[in-house]
Amino acid sequence: MLETLTSLPWWAYLLFILLVIALWDILQRRHTILHNYPLVGHLRYLIEKIGPEMRQYIVADNREELPFNRRLRSWIFASAKKDNNYKGFGTDQNIHEPGYIFIKPALLAMQLPASHPHSVGNTEHPQHHTLPAAKAIGLYHGRRRPYRPRSVVNISAMSYGSLSAKAVESLNRGSLKFGNYHNTGEGGLSPYHQNGADVVFQVGTAYFGVRDNDGNFSLEKLVKMVEENPFIRMVEVKLSQGAKPGKGGVLPAKKITDEIAEIRNVPKGEDVVSPPYHEEFSDVPGMVDFIETIAQATGLPVGIKAAVGKLEMWQELAEIMIKTDRGPDFITIDGGEGGTGAAPPSFSDHVALPWVYGFSRVYTIFQKANLTDRITFIGSGKLGFPAHSIMAFAMGADLINVARESMMSIGCIQAMICHTNRCPTGVATNSKWLQAGLDPTLKSERFANYLTTLTKEIIEISHAASYEHPCQFTMEDVDIAMGDNNQTSCLTDNYGYSKDPVKFDGMKHLLDCPHLGGKSTLVLPEEATA
Repeated sequence: MLETLTSLPWWAYLLFILLVIALWDILQRRHTILHNYPLVGHLRYLIEKIGPEMRQYIVADNREELPFNRRLRSWIFASAKKDNNYKGFGTDQNIHEPGYIFIKPALLAMQLPASHPHSVGNTEHPQHHTLPAAKAIGLYHGRRRPYRPRSVVNISAMSYGSLSAKAVESLNRGSLKFGNYHNTGEGGLSPYHQNGADVVFQVGTAYFGVRDNDGNFSLEKLVKMVEENPFIRMVEVKLSQGAKPGKGGVLPAKKITDEIAEIRNVPKGEDVVSPPYHEEFSDVPGMVDFIETIAQATGLPVGIKAAVGKLEMWQELAEIMIKTDRGPDFITIDGGEGGTGAAPPSFSDHVALPWVYGFSRVYTIFQKANLTDRITFIGSGKLGFPAHSIMAFAMGADLINVARESMMSIGCIQAMICHTNRCPTGVATNSKWLQAGLDPTLKSERFANYLTTLTKEIIEISHAASYEHPCQFTMEDVDIAMGDNNQTSCLTDNYGYSKDPVKFDGMKHLLDCPHLGGKSTLVLPEEATA
């Protein structure tokens, strides 16, 4: 029999294997297509599986896809690699479509002295691409360690576990090179967040990393963490996120490694549920007490992050801040279009307002209460492109947080399978094999390049509008196309308010600030060994 088997040609074995598969298809009852069309039916599932990738590169137009079309992705990829990210022959966008952004340049652009860090002839200046926040966070409330972010563009909240270890390390090391801050997300402070960049520690509803063995919030653990890690510059209390506002999450048992269990202080072998609410408070006054408790214990600025829907509690928060002179140092508004992880389509598609609507409604509440000078407003939700960033600054945002744009700069190809643990580029997976091709040394450089290009264009657009800093943009400086009537309308007319002026005393004042973060407070690894 052995001699007979070894003498058979290769196609006989192939025929036998196909026959077995065909019999299996006919006998199984789970898939009607396979039963009715044995062997051939597998092609249907293969095409369905690779369909998004096929459409992404072959079928879809440059401006057609969502959430990020090919043109936007290509700009990020080229910027990260220092390739040519210019375009020729004019715009290929439909500039008359509703919502199209027009930024108004001045008749004469800003003329800077030759010694200015941002001068076009001063490209070798070490701060040529440094653009600090116009507001120092925590000064008004007298926090012991106020913080002025060194960059107006920073990394939005993405947890280790949602992103791979190498992805988190790449982003953190890239932030160290550029000088911006890195938000940990609610998954706790991992070793991969500790490569030297400024860090914003996020406290989520499950209190990962700062919880006791029963899952309750531990102020002692948070204080100890901050004391042992001085690169933690702010604390953000997450109330909700754009991907799934008002809904908790589940960390499946199979994804909980020894390392993740230790970082999050959760048991192995069982699912861990993040509730949709905080156990430490149940109303707005309680939330303010929680914020002040953390701020007093750590000395750090403390803020909140939320997607926007109903406005009653936002109004209550503004009233409390007026009466008590207490409350968050910063507010991060997450657009309903955001999300880097898994979420039910009903939540990601329909729950919470898009960023422009949510931010404008919250901003006006605090504006009417004369509180805008006390709060730093942070925007998050597809704002990691120059024109969208400028629009956000014009509407009242002081800082921009970017998430998916950051992922794409280190290799994400928008495969849309973040929730499956099969990310082909190793960015959003715990698979050791899939992460193997992601080199933090290279990818951190690419992330820093993306930040540099984005900041460079924000600076240049500001100068084109005759401003030194994007905080000087007003809502009259940006128009929105209204559609078929071929008219445009400025942001003020669209959203019914005018942004409050932001105090700005010149770039030198920002760069000389004793609370400036980033490279000014750090020793780079190469400097430490020099």
